[in-house]
Amino acid sequence: MGIVEEGALAVPVGDLKAYLRVETTAEDALLERLLRAAGDLCERFVGQWLMQREAEDVVPVSSAWVRLAARPVVAIESVFGIPAEGAEFALPVAAYAVDVDRNGDGWVRVTTPGSAGRVRVRYRAGLAAEADAVPHGLRHGIVRMAAEMHVQREGDAAVPPAAVTALWRPWRRMRLS
Repeated sequence: MGIVEEGALAVPVGDLKAYLRVETTAEDALLERLLRAAGDLCERFVGQWLMQREAEDVVPVSSAWVRLAARPVVAIESVFGIPAEGAEFALPVAAYAVDVDRNGDGWVRVTTPGSAGRVRVRYRAGLAAEADAVPHGLRHGIVRMAAEMHVQREGDAAVPPAAVTALWRPWRRMRLS
C-alpha cells in the first residue's frame, strides 16, 4: 500500500500545549512531531486511519474479493490495470466490482482483466475529514500519549500506558488472518 498524501494532524498542537501548560512557540515543531508519532501509534493500535487521506494498493487480479489495506474506506476512486509490459490503463467499470462493507473494509475484484496481471486501486480512507470530527476519546488518548513521550524523552514511551489504551480500545478493529 502506498499513501498518496500525508495525513493531517488528528489533534491540533494547541491542544497538546494546553495539556502540557506550554505557552511559548519554542517547542511547536517538537510537539507536532510528538502528535504525529502518537497519532501513528493510535492508528496502529485501533487498526484504522484517523484522518481521511488518499491511498493506493496494488493487488493481484482475482475474481475473488481482495480486501484493501487501509480502513475505514470512504470511497474507492479508480481502478487501473497494470500489464506485465506497457502502460497502465483505466479498467472499464464493467471489468471490476468494488464494495465497502459495514465495517469500513474496502473490497475489489476483477471480472474481466484484459491484459492486466495486477490492478492499482486508488481510494480514500479515514474516520474523519477534519480533526474536530475525530472521536474525543481517540483525541484525548493522542494528547496523553504525546505528553507521555514529551516527559519520557530519554525513556521508553513507545508502549501506550493503560489510561491511553483504555481511551482507544472502543475503536479498536482487528483482523484475523
